[in-house]
Amino acid sequence: MSMSDPIADMFTRIRNAVRAEHADVLIPKSRTKQAIADVLRGEGFITEVEEVAEESRSYLRLKLSYGDDRKALLSNIKRISRPGLRIYVGNGEIPRVYGGLGISILSTSKGVMSGKDAWRAKIGGEVLCYVW
Repeated sequence: MSMSDPIADMFTRIRNAVRAEHADVLIPKSRTKQAIADVLRGEGFITEVEEVAEESRSYLRLKLSYGDDRKALLSNIKRISRPGLRIYVGNGEIPRVYGGLGISILSTSKGVMSGKDAWRAKIGGEVLCYVW
């Protein structure tokens, strides 16, 4: 099966797992997905990123974060730049998500990082998604 946007597939798997209140989610591994998962872990939306090998394929197991009331810390994740319409921003145009309550994830020349880190480093890039 050919997939035109594997990053959107990753976000859909995470969104579905959160809504179904699963403890973890399994996604096919790639370097970009690993970098996005590391940003999500650094911001506290997921607790652990683990690489799992099954037969000839590698997967990432993401353990989702839940609060004391069993409510997920990640309420939604939205793909912004997509294969048909890439969205790029400069360092002064990095978007704030919900007034700073959420994060944006950017793909920059220095790697995948949160919008806050890109703003501090004074670099722009492609806006991959918003997470809140």
